[in-house]
Amino acid sequence: MEPEIDAYHILQVAPHAEDFVLEAAYRVLARQYHPDGVNPDATKMAEINRAYDLVRTTERRKRYDRLSRTRPMGPGSESLRPVMGEPWAQRVAAGSAPPVSSQDGPTIDFGRYAGWSVKDLAKHDPDYLRWLSRHSSGVRYRNLISELLPPETVLTSKTKY
Repeated sequence: MEPEIDAYHILQVAPHAEDFVLEAAYRVLARQYHPDGVNPDATKMAEINRAYDLVRTTERRKRYDRLSRTRPMGPGSESLRPVMGEPWAQRVAAGSAPPVSSQDGPTIDFGRYAGWSVKDLAKHDPDYLRWLSRHSSGVRYRNLISELLPPETVLTSKTKY
């Protein structure tokens, strides 16, 4: 096993995710980065395959969890933070960790933006917040998101006959 690889981070799932969630995440990412996919990227696809191979069965996942430095805990930013901190530091360097500047207001406690404040996320990835406001896991953030983001424009089509 490669100690520097964080399979859960690469597959964009929490360490405590169900097996079917891991498989679904793998399939979505494969559709995206496969050489015949939307955004072909052989290097990224190889990384995704390597990560999924480590956790694709219950036995492999137990072994990976036991040997890895990741703590599979409940939801929250700490569930994604490795014990030794190295992969977390890599995420900070790559720009996917929360900004240190402002941590005011509620923070997201799950997923790839765990630890980000909703205000910072509105500047960084407003499309994710729009999606989150429609998703059941984002119910508690809906009012704040609607305050921070301009309303979406509704496209209408007028058919001429």
